[in-house]
Amino acid sequence: MTHSVPGVIAREKGAPVEVATILVPEPGPGEALVRIQACGVCHTDLHYREGGIGDDFPYFLGHEAAGVVEAVGDDVTDVAPGDFVVLNWRAVCGQCRACRRGRPWYCFSTHNAKQKMTLEDGTPLSAALGIGAFAGKTLVAAGQCTKVNPAARPEVAGLLGCGVMAGLGAALNTGQVGRGDSVAVIGCGGVGDAAVMGARLAGAARIIAVDVDDRKLEWARQCGATDVVNSRSGDPVERIRELTGGFGADVVIEAVGRPETYQQAFYARDLAGTVVLVGVPTPDMRLDLPLLDVFGRGGALKSSWYGDCLPSRDFPMLIDLHLDGRLPLERFVSETLPLDDVEKAFGKMERGEVLRSVVVF
Repeated sequence: MTHSVPGVIAREKGAPVEVATILVPEPGPGEALVRIQACGVCHTDLHYREGGIGDDFPYFLGHEAAGVVEAVGDDVTDVAPGDFVVLNWRAVCGQCRACRRGRPWYCFSTHNAKQKMTLEDGTPLSAALGIGAFAGKTLVAAGQCTKVNPAARPEVAGLLGCGVMAGLGAALNTGQVGRGDSVAVIGCGGVGDAAVMGARLAGAARIIAVDVDDRKLEWARQCGATDVVNSRSGDPVERIRELTGGFGADVVIEAVGRPETYQQAFYARDLAGTVVLVGVPTPDMRLDLPLLDVFGRGGALKSSWYGDCLPSRDFPMLIDLHLDGRLPLERFVSETLPLDDVEKAFGKMERGEVLRSVVVF
């Protein structure tokens, strides 16, 4: 049996996305069919539309999603029909050298569904991050489904599938923010504000949010920032130092992904402090730092892939914290919208008008 559903595709580089009929097969061995309830509009989807990730068009967009498992294939034991799940794009293999060393969040052999979803004419689709969730149903590897408490609203829970988890994990997992630490976050979109929220959850004493947009800085305050710095008004490095007794922050999280903001993060940290890069750069970007400064300042320069999360460990815990009132994930949902409005949502995202637009089904 094949399921026919409307879904959002990017047919060619730079062209507006469109809604087309997508054929979704029944799950095979190791696969799961998921009925999507909500899917966030993430900047990564825009990267796909613009050809910034690859040129394997047409792309089936959407990946930051939550829904209910409808069917599973043979050999699937971790999830079952009826389970409420958040989708993740790093289904760990359990067998690679990272997994065997007890570091599955670095899994070097993550996997997706083996069967392809197609257009009506049989054209195979490239699912964004191996998911494709701007549709009523999608086919994924069963390991991409993480069961969480169904009491959570789908439009909130799904955000853990990408951007919010990336920011929370940058603070909690990669940066290992501790009680009493000072933290600076450069770039206060969805990922940056999630890093602010993660730093607050970890017990940071001072959380400094940096951006060029006062509206985003206000959002950062609502997520837990104790101080805000508009970098259009002065040198953010000097301001961060002023706010940390002249030393710099213990952890600086760069959520923009540009050489100039990374350099700010590098010099805004305390000696032996940590820089975490969670913003995604483009392939053409280069960084020039004096090697003596890298040596002399000590500390750690880290990149954060997906917040170094392990979905099976982190998603249920974070949803429980949310339901307990300790992690206000609902603050990231700026609006909900129908499938037809994804292209409009991209425009709002580019203009900085929303933290997250979420498609609901």
